[in-house]
Amino acid sequence: MSVLTTKQMQVADRVLDEESRARTHVVISLSGAHAYGFPSPDSDLDLKAIHVEPTTRLLGLSPAAASANRVEVLDGVEIDYSSNELGGVLNGIVHGNGNYVERILGALSLRSSTEHEELRPIVQRSLSKRIFRHYNGFARGQLQEFDNAAQPTAKKILYVLRTALTGIHVLRSGNIVTDVTALIDEHGFTDARELVAQKRAGERVVLDEPLRGKWRAQVERAFGMLDEALAKSQLPDEALNRAEIESWLLQTRRRRWD
Repeated sequence: MSVLTTKQMQVADRVLDEESRARTHVVISLSGAHAYGFPSPDSDLDLKAIHVEPTTRLLGLSPAAASANRVEVLDGVEIDYSSNELGGVLNGIVHGNGNYVERILGALSLRSSTEHEELRPIVQRSLSKRIFRHYNGFARGQLQEFDNAAQPTAKKILYVLRTALTGIHVLRSGNIVTDVTALIDEHGFTDARELVAQKRAGERVVLDEPLRGKWRAQVERAFGMLDEALAKSQLPDEALNRAEIESWLLQTRRRRWD
């Protein structure tokens, strides 16, 4: 994958091989700065996965954990791996969880499966206005962290902008795009390339005062656009294919009985 160096890809493969021996992955996606268009040399590898447990393990007295997490540094590469079980993921998607939607519909899948390919069109059909709550809430939380930081970084304000623009784009078009560099021109934030350049220089590059004030105002404009996108969105108020999602999940559970 071109966004990763050879060393990063080797470390990612090592981790994913190990984790794949512990659970069956539906998909493993690259998230974080690499997926958002502004990786720096010291960016960690943010690996977001979905796994499916054998159905018998879900029905016994000691059911499997709903998630798995691993954070460590290997050969100088920081790894942040997390995986969530399929049932909880699909329930979250029905309720507009953009984090889970991005794992399935995002452009940077490190590993896929037959189930992933089956799920992509189903999840695409599930998109609804409920996704606004995820993108609005997450972006505002990131903005609060930016405001409270003693030394606000370009990374933090870019996370706010990326999240808001992804939300605007999906509400307007029905398509998930996580790379902020693919969104900023279309949505009127071309100047954000100065932020991207600063962030690509390092994770902890502090935003100087003039840019801090400028982009604090610009993200407020993005929030206004996000509200407007919700008001004008052609997406349904809620997922229209809940029955289809549940039927697919039950079929998958039957296949995974042993």
